[in-house]
Amino acid sequence: LMAGVGGAGRNGNGSHGSSCRMSNNINFNKNPDSSVSISKMDLIIPFSPDVPCDNNGQRMWWAFLASSMVTFFGGLFIILLWRTLKYLWTVCCHCKIKNKAQKVNNPMNSQADGPTKNDKEEAPASEVGWMTSVKDWAGVMISAQTLTGRVLVVLVFALSIGALGIYFIDSSDPIESCQNFYKDFTLQIDMAFNVFFLLYFGLRFIAANDKLWFWLEVNSVVDFFTVPPVFVSVYLNRSWLGLRFLRALRLIQFSEILQFLNILKTSNSIKLVNLCSIFISTWLTAAGFIHLVENSGDPWENFQNSQPLSYWECVYLLMVTMSTVGYGDVYARTTLGRLFMVFFILGGLAMFASYVPEIIELIGNRKKYGGSYSAVNGRKHIVVCGHITLESVSNFLKDFLHKDRDDVNVEIVFLHNISPNLELEALFKRHFTQVEFYQGSVLNPHDLARVKIESADACLILANKYCADPDAEDASNIMRVISIKNYHPKIRIITQMLQYHNKAHLLNIPSWNWKEGDDAICLAELKAGFIAQSCLAQGLSTMLANLFSMRSYIKIEEDTWQKYYLEGVANEMYTEYLSSAFVGLSFPTVCELCYVKLKLLLIAIEYKSEQRESSILINPGNHVKMQEGTLGFFIASDAKEVKRAFFYCKACHDDITDPKRIKKCGCKRIEDEHPSTLSPKKKQRNGGMRNSPNCSPKMMRHDPLLIPGNEQIENMDANVKRYDSTGMFHWCPSKEIEKVILTRSEASMTVLSGHVVVCIFGDVTSALVGLRNLVMPLRASNFHYHELKPIVFVGSLDYLRREWETLHNFPKVSILPGTPLSRADLRAVNINLCDMCVILSANQNNIDDASLQDKECILATLNIKSMQFDDSIGVLQANSQGFTPPGMDRSSPDNSPVHGLVRQASITTGSNIPIITELAKPGKLLPLVSFSQEKNSGTNIQMITELVNDSNVQFLDQDDDDDPDTELYLTQPFACGTAFAISVLDSLMSATYFNDNILTLIRTLVTGGATPELEALLAEENALRGGYSTPQTLANRDRCRVAQLALYDGPFADLGDGGCYGDLFCKALKTYNMLCFGIYRLRDAHLSTPGQCTKRYVITNPPYEFELVPTDLIFCLMQFDHNAGQSRASLSHSSHSSHSSSKKSSSVHSIPATNRQNRSSKARERQNFPSAFVYR
Repeated sequence: LMAGVGGAGRNGNGSHGSSCRMSNNINFNKNPDSSVSISKMDLIIPFSPDVPCDNNGQRMWWAFLASSMVTFFGGLFIILLWRTLKYLWTVCCHCKIKNKAQKVNNPMNSQADGPTKNDKEEAPASEVGWMTSVKDWAGVMISAQTLTGRVLVVLVFALSIGALGIYFIDSSDPIESCQNFYKDFTLQIDMAFNVFFLLYFGLRFIAANDKLWFWLEVNSVVDFFTVPPVFVSVYLNRSWLGLRFLRALRLIQFSEILQFLNILKTSNSIKLVNLCSIFISTWLTAAGFIHLVENSGDPWENFQNSQPLSYWECVYLLMVTMSTVGYGDVYARTTLGRLFMVFFILGGLAMFASYVPEIIELIGNRKKYGGSYSAVNGRKHIVVCGHITLESVSNFLKDFLHKDRDDVNVEIVFLHNISPNLELEALFKRHFTQVEFYQGSVLNPHDLARVKIESADACLILANKYCADPDAEDASNIMRVISIKNYHPKIRIITQMLQYHNKAHLLNIPSWNWKEGDDAICLAELKAGFIAQSCLAQGLSTMLANLFSMRSYIKIEEDTWQKYYLEGVANEMYTEYLSSAFVGLSFPTVCELCYVKLKLLLIAIEYKSEQRESSILINPGNHVKMQEGTLGFFIASDAKEVKRAFFYCKACHDDITDPKRIKKCGCKRIEDEHPSTLSPKKKQRNGGMRNSPNCSPKMMRHDPLLIPGNEQIENMDANVKRYDSTGMFHWCPSKEIEKVILTRSEASMTVLSGHVVVCIFGDVTSALVGLRNLVMPLRASNFHYHELKPIVFVGSLDYLRREWETLHNFPKVSILPGTPLSRADLRAVNINLCDMCVILSANQNNIDDASLQDKECILATLNIKSMQFDDSIGVLQANSQGFTPPGMDRSSPDNSPVHGLVRQASITTGSNIPIITELAKPGKLLPLVSFSQEKNSGTNIQMITELVNDSNVQFLDQDDDDDPDTELYLTQPFACGTAFAISVLDSLMSATYFNDNILTLIRTLVTGGATPELEALLAEENALRGGYSTPQTLANRDRCRVAQLALYDGPFADLGDGGCYGDLFCKALKTYNMLCFGIYRLRDAHLSTPGQCTKRYVITNPPYEFELVPTDLIFCLMQFDHNAGQSRASLSHSSHSSHSSSKKSSSVHSIPATNRQNRSSKARERQNFPSAFVYR
């Protein structure tokens, strides 16, 4: 090695200045015959008279280099000498041990030498112990396993980088110059750093197990060539830039330092930092060497071929060299520099070619969405995870961020382990002000910390509704719930579940608490519940789906059915606390006031009992009085309208006719200054409200006929179990599936009418649909036993055997093995006489092509619509034994597997009303008499078809003009209630987050009364448990149910022809406590000459002045009728009984049209309860 003077000058008069540089006067003439002849020792360095340096300015680079060499080789020599001596000592000791072993055989020698031997062994033992303790102490000090060690390691690295920074500063000065230690600030700092390095070197030396390898380590070599020259600088009052660039090699340890600080945790990040630190440290070190030799020159050229290059020019030179670009603007002139470049380009090119692509690949593979969420003060955020796709996210955002909601000051954070595709990424960018996406998994606690799950308002888990294995999807979501609850038990979770039986697993999670807002939205349960309610009141599934979905109002000027339908679609369900002006009033009074005065439809309230337990009461009746702070459930077009119920003041708003003028008044401001214990602005999550969706026993109406004698007649014996243990559903002892199987001939000879036909596609390998959720609402206890519609399943027996375990405790259920595509099977079950045909498929998710997922349901629907029937009922001749065989009691629910109500077609509407008596299937087949012949098309059969793919709805009706791109809710089959897709349930996630009471109300309406207690029972036994008819269980029957009211007959017939809907609403509410909330109207009723089309569509919550037509069917919430069972219980077993024409019974003879008026007049006379005009 050598050092150059790098720049010094001698001015003309011989005076020297510390500021002059060698580069000013160096002769760059390489010609050996040059007239300027300067000897090696005549070269000078810049010096100042005030610095005690060499007056002649002679360079002393060799002293600095010698200090490093002496230190390195001297230490190496000492270590080798020590090892040699130690080896010789070990050999000698080995020889002594052999001699001692030989003397052991001599007892006299052993006794004589014993004391001496013990004394000699004690000293070395104590010496070894002292050395070991010092070595252990030094090892602890430099290891990163302790806090002291980590601080020391990080401090050494930081000081090394600081020393490198001082080198960068000093590189702009001459290579060697005179410096005054007491005046040079950078030299003083460098000296302090190197003193610390020296102490740290000593600790490392003491802790090293192998001193020789330690001496040859890279970090040790760096210390040898950087620490001793600093002390020489202080002694000689001069500085030499020398090999201080070797401090850049410390950058190699950068990744270790970051790992000690727990900054680097992933393998990719560690690898990236390693590659970058090695590349940069090699680059800077090589640049330092070029800078040294180029500014010094070659020794054999008398250091005259140097060139003034700055350090950063050398860095640039090395980069263009490694990259093989080689511009040639900067190049090495010295032989040493060129020789170094020859060897460096081999290694540098290899390193550049391998390291740089790998670094770029690691940076490119870094997660684009791998950051952390930064919470905004005053703004809540939710975390959405699970099945994140373009469809699921777009549906969620469309409903969550709908403009009809109040200001949604919530940020949505999506977390998914797969980066979004371009379409989904574009969707996120369109909503960038309220949506953020992060790549990760909720199963990883680190990712949960990134999205700040502990401060999130809720976590929503989306399920893949179209997966091939629903149980596996549910298991995945349950694991997500477990992971999130394990990380933060208090977080509120709303998750979608596909299968009802998997909800039970959520109860196994200790921190799962539905009282604190945790909710599981079971899609199979709600889908089956919606379809079941359509069996009781067709079109109800469409109305309820539209109520909890946020839809914008679409105005249509033309007088078409779409105009009235879309006006209803704009309504949603909201909750708001009722004003104190309503306190003490009965529910019907408040409901009428809200509808007439406030233009709001109140359908339910949250009522607190004396025990402060809350329950949701749907149209409870006159016996319930409003309390302070009662929460009401409203149907309205937006949230601002619902505020009227809270702002209403009788003193200020009693004479106001325009509801828009009902705003916060002065009385309200005074009340706000003295708030009640229940704040109306606070979203309430009272877990008690879910305990029972019906009235508690202490809140029942004070009616002496609460459980009248006729109901006791119907129940016969309190010891007979007719209801489940909760009293919410009809129950019968479990039956074997063979007892309910009908052959085609048996079904053909059994008079089935007014029943529900369920066409199910499935096989042994199909996922279970969960038919129990379809049957339970049809077996709710708020129906009397004779009102239960018989259910006939048509499908594969292998599939139905798998479902039967959950169905064997329900009465009036039968199975016809076959296929829904067989017209013979459909005719055998009298599908033309059924009240509803439900078409389901369990095979939909096993097909990759979305357009073919619904092929079975579509084919079955079109097959039924193309059938022709003889629909008119003729004279039914049968003897009394045919209806009541000997030994069979009609009142027993399990003795009659098939029951039916023969119905007659209505002349006015083409609709059918169940009016004829009950039939039983005895041990022998019933004789069937001939019917009068009148052709009728299968298009008049009421049916509802389940679809997976929304776009397939276009294939159900061949006569509609729906565009394939039309949204599902705008299509005719959905508006008519003949099609239902599971996608409409996506809106429940948003609705439940903003108000968890909405989900409770929806489940109460569609499931027939399922409660958390019932879910816990089903989780234990997977079947309903029978219970005795106690006053408590019978009281649970007293709850509302949905029905359809016909206007062409009955006490409301006068309003059916041109009357106002508001008058009907008030009359039904005052007279019968019936709450009307919609109309099911014929599609062509608005035309001046209505056609023969029997299709109907749904109108939700019409305005007061809406004009009615006689063919309208009114959706209403009907009170439980305790007296309805009397006529059925008192019926004679003879088919010619005199009672058979009363109430809902009639003679078995066909009723002529002229008698229909008589029936209407009799019905008008029986206005004590409108049982005769209820369509469903």
